[in-house]
Amino acid sequence: MSIATTTSMSGAEIVDLCRRHTIFEWSAQAAVDPIPVAGAKGVWFWTPEGKRYIDFNSQLMCVNIGHGDERVARAIAGQADVLPYASPFMATEARAKLGAKLASIAPGDIDVFFFTNGGTDANENAIKIARSFTGRHKILARYRSYHGGTAGAMALTGDPRRWTTEPGMPGVVHVLDPYHGPGKGVDSAEQSLAMLEEVIQLEGPAHIAAFFLETVSGTNGILIPPRGYLEGVRELCTKYGILMVCDEVMAGFGRTGEWFAVNHWDVVPDLITMAKGLTSAYVPMGAVGMRRVIADSFRDRMFPSGLTYNSHTLAAATALAVLDVYEQDDLIGNARRMGGVMTELLGELKGRRRLVGNVRNIGLFGVVELMDPETGAPLAPFGGTSDAMKRLNGYLRDEGLYTFVRWHSFFTNPPLCITEEELREGFARIDRALARLESA
Repeated sequence: MSIATTTSMSGAEIVDLCRRHTIFEWSAQAAVDPIPVAGAKGVWFWTPEGKRYIDFNSQLMCVNIGHGDERVARAIAGQADVLPYASPFMATEARAKLGAKLASIAPGDIDVFFFTNGGTDANENAIKIARSFTGRHKILARYRSYHGGTAGAMALTGDPRRWTTEPGMPGVVHVLDPYHGPGKGVDSAEQSLAMLEEVIQLEGPAHIAAFFLETVSGTNGILIPPRGYLEGVRELCTKYGILMVCDEVMAGFGRTGEWFAVNHWDVVPDLITMAKGLTSAYVPMGAVGMRRVIADSFRDRMFPSGLTYNSHTLAAATALAVLDVYEQDDLIGNARRMGGVMTELLGELKGRRRLVGNVRNIGLFGVVELMDPETGAPLAPFGGTSDAMKRLNGYLRDEGLYTFVRWHSFFTNPPLCITEEELREGFARIDRALARLESA
């Protein structure tokens, strides 16, 4: 693979200026140590000095089609030449085609979409839609969840990133999900649903507008619901008139081997939020998909939201091109096939490396949990890190592999275009990094 770069700066110069004049998210700024990126293609990216990394996290679980797809670049340039922006009060060809295309692939009768800037404000707008449609105020969400960094989405979020923003938006009630943490087991669907229904009763069903949940929880550990759980959530929401809202910002668009993760369980939510893989992050865009009955409720009354960049023409054209790539290259099928290979490789890693505790994946959405082989304790505390995990992050970078290292886990979420050879190469690099950690 040829390495193309247009940067005139060294990696050190790029890092120095970025650290001096910009803020890195969710980090103490003195501790950030970013990789300088000069170019990318397929599942690889590289520094100005030419060091190559295999991208085992699709950057932030978003570059689903892979880097540098020329078909998408041409679509962006073509739209920019014709109409780079139109007011959201206007109708454009890109907007029209994208709405129709998403209606053809979305679950069930979800066929109307409100386009946003990204996943966070998709969830923000889903809150407003749910409250307006139901006339109710309370929102249920799960503790092991992340829904975004703005006020409403942060209130929905259950993980420790929520703590520093509290008190947040009123009306949010957090519930437990089936997973209890490393080494602590998983509830059956029946147990978890019984707990959920008890919370619904205690909070007052007539006051609850919606239940937000990541279909497959992302940064909290690729938590795959047990069979019967999502089906049971759907039944409870229908029983009590509560909207079921599936956050598919991370799990959607082929990541799990289906267009949307809910398809694995044949469940149709009332609202579905999306971003990331919608445009493969080539241009920012998100959306809220809604069932027709919800959309029709706004025919004779005001829809309660608006955004300057709603239905942005560049983003809509990008999304259309990306959706074409998924289909032309059978990337959803490849995610399913390579997901089977990943299951095999994760199992081998668990059998070979004593620090590997739990492994999970669904399609190309995977995680490895590291635990002390003597005590079974996670290698980092809940919400924190440790010297061991910091060393592992460094070893992975030494090996030329980039992924998301969080708490006691690291993730295996490569672009969906990855080949079996590249997937095995990535796991070989992970194995070498873990061997170094065990030796240390």
